[in-house]
Amino acid sequence: MFRTNIVETKDKIGESVDLFGWVSGRRDHGKIIFIDLRDRSGVIQAVITPGDKEMYAAANSLRSEWVLHLRGKIARRPDNMINQEIETGGIEIQPELLEILAEAQTPPFALNTDGKEIGEENRMKYRYLDLRRDRLRKNIISRHRVVKFIRDFLDNNGFVEIETPILTKSTPEGARDYVVPSRLYPGKFFALPQSPQQYKQLLMLAGLEKYFQIARCFRDEDTRGDRQPEFTQLDLEMSFVDREDVMKLNESLLIDIVKNLFPEKRIQQMPFPRFSYKAVMKKYGVDRPDLREDKNDPNLLAFCWVIDFPFFKKSDDEGWTFTHNPFSMPAAEHVGWLMENKNVGDILTTQYDVVLNGLEIGGGSIRSHQPQILKKVFEIMGFAENRINENFGHILSALSYGAPPHGGIAWGLDRLVASLNNEPNIREVIAFPKTGDARELMMDSPAALEKKQLKELHLEIKK
Repeated sequence: MFRTNIVETKDKIGESVDLFGWVSGRRDHGKIIFIDLRDRSGVIQAVITPGDKEMYAAANSLRSEWVLHLRGKIARRPDNMINQEIETGGIEIQPELLEILAEAQTPPFALNTDGKEIGEENRMKYRYLDLRRDRLRKNIISRHRVVKFIRDFLDNNGFVEIETPILTKSTPEGARDYVVPSRLYPGKFFALPQSPQQYKQLLMLAGLEKYFQIARCFRDEDTRGDRQPEFTQLDLEMSFVDREDVMKLNESLLIDIVKNLFPEKRIQQMPFPRFSYKAVMKKYGVDRPDLREDKNDPNLLAFCWVIDFPFFKKSDDEGWTFTHNPFSMPAAEHVGWLMENKNVGDILTTQYDVVLNGLEIGGGSIRSHQPQILKKVFEIMGFAENRINENFGHILSALSYGAPPHGGIAWGLDRLVASLNNEPNIREVIAFPKTGDARELMMDSPAALEKKQLKELHLEIKK
């Protein structure tokens, strides 16, 4: 049999079709039963009369979320029955066959609402049901379209998509790492990547010149409402570029995404306005300003760039730490200060952040491609020689083999897609997110390991 997607039936009046989907609702009007059948593409009304007693009895038994196969002809609805709210509101199916493929328990919550009235814990526990609602389904499909557009755009601009390792080494990059014990090497651990930062720089050293990845990243951070233990970045890197090259490419990509996929939205200002960190902090008191002229307009997008960040800030122990990441190149006029360990608090970096409606959606920099500069950054941060070699010896060695000037950026893809879909939280655009306190309720994780597993990993839980 040939399956027809429900949304396609609007162009098949008079034709016989096979439809498959879920029961969204059933209404009894006298002797006539109306069934709303839903698949990923839409909803259609089925009209069942008592003429076929067996089919009528089956229709009478149907409940919400049962799975059906309907075969029948598509007909126009009577004028007084047309529903202007849906694409298929002018037609209905008159079934000749009704096959029940699966029965369903009564769902723990309504699926015909936007879901915002339901508690997070219940939604996360039954996420596979939550995803059936129209809002969530549209968000996930929107995310797919954004990712596909990014891939096509970058491919057309000469980029190569390359996967980098998930099992890697723990290095101090800001947040805490998630670590994975090694069974084969007792007492040693892999770490999950906070970002592909070092690998993408190594790809530039390898001569691949233009790299991107839709990258999974992992950070063991304290819980917060709009933060996830694992999240997705658009990660890209380019060789033989300066700051302008990277910013221009990314601005073009963001503008094209909006124009092609979200035509109902308006970008407030193009080219995106730019602010130095010093100027934006003085004027707005924050380095991610919301520049919308009308904050009540959900379709208004106010992008901007923030540049000229300080490279270092004081750490908790009154030493120095980096503000964004240690792999950045200092501003050209401040390389001397860095190498002489002078005016450390005044050294600017080549970092650039892109901001949308008060949210930082991406950040990057031109990288340090000279090993002596990168090593000096770690020295300013107070790292001893042996620690530098242990944590970063591999990249310092790589940089000594002829490194091209390079730079890149990483977008918070979840945050961008959430903003473009007017969602207040990234959980609304992730298929299977964690709760705000980093739990996965559907599979009940994190969970304890069996004693046998702990023994194989050479681990012991101390109470």
